[in-house]
Amino acid sequence: MCKQQLERLEIIVDKFGSAPTISEMHRRTLADKGINGPTAAHVIEEVHCPYNLAYVTFTTGSSAFQNIVGVTFEELPDRINATLRALSLANVKKNARALVTYAPLVNVYSAQGLHEYGLTWSFLHRSSRDALIVALCREQPELIIGESGFLRVALEDATNLGLKAALPRDCIVLCSGTPLDLELLPLAEKCNWHVHDLYGCQEFGWITLDGCPLREDVTLAPSPLGGDYRELVLGGLPLADSFLVGAGGHVCNPNGAILTYRRQRTHPEYEIHVVATPHSDPTIVEKTARSILRIKSRVVKVRPDIQCGSGATALELVPSIVPTGQPFKAAATIIGPEKTRLFDSLVEAQIAFQKTGKTDPAWVKKS
Repeated sequence: MCKQQLERLEIIVDKFGSAPTISEMHRRTLADKGINGPTAAHVIEEVHCPYNLAYVTFTTGSSAFQNIVGVTFEELPDRINATLRALSLANVKKNARALVTYAPLVNVYSAQGLHEYGLTWSFLHRSSRDALIVALCREQPELIIGESGFLRVALEDATNLGLKAALPRDCIVLCSGTPLDLELLPLAEKCNWHVHDLYGCQEFGWITLDGCPLREDVTLAPSPLGGDYRELVLGGLPLADSFLVGAGGHVCNPNGAILTYRRQRTHPEYEIHVVATPHSDPTIVEKTARSILRIKSRVVKVRPDIQCGSGATALELVPSIVPTGQPFKAAATIIGPEKTRLFDSLVEAQIAFQKTGKTDPAWVKKS
């Protein structure tokens, strides 16, 4: 009898089980994310990605250890719109052929934005300067997306190898990933390449092009560095990057006021204190604050006296280190809804998760 019951249960599990088997689970591949290109600094590892995230990526590690970054579905529309605006302002034609020198850069755009613009893109055969030269000469791309120092050295190598005449001409170049290498500009001009400086990060997408904001929720706050430096804040969340503002305009656009190639890391960094919210339940904001700390590497705290049910979100930027003897004082207050759009979209992601959270019968937490 026991054997028959076990066999019957096994048939039910195999044929009628509601939870998927490993072969039935949805798989989001590198190709699905549009980043199926080689890099020399990574391995390919499969992970279980939560349903509430559109995808996971990671920081570049240019200034600290590389950290995992979560991108929610609720923030994708603004990332996509910033991508479309950047491509349009750079005069990239629809359906252009692009060459991306570093595959993870696509995660900053998000592939959806590139697809919506009609772009097709390819990657290097190997992650090296020689492979870049071969790809430039063979593929003749109309758009190049890559790190400016890497492109500069490749142009110098191509000239030394006698391949300058084989390089594509009239390309649009979107330099991203690191501050713009100004020595690229005269070399690119000889090839009639049109260089643009695209600033952003994996956590938040693209933010400025040639010193001009790509989103309406960009704020320039006072920087602890002083002088003409300003802290760049997106949707109420500071980026820990400060830039000179003004000083005659951006080298790629005289109307661009934010000199993104003159970046300094902000010290001390700002914490974000939530002082007001349009939501009636402060626990929603508290859970969002913890999520931002984990998936965006930003310190967000909810004030005990938070004002609930207000007309808009209000966030205070507070230095993480206050010198002894100096009073506690917020450096800036960011008031929504326009200027806190990113923060508010993350709150909406938390609300959506709580309403439709995916649970697994094999992993039930007791309260």
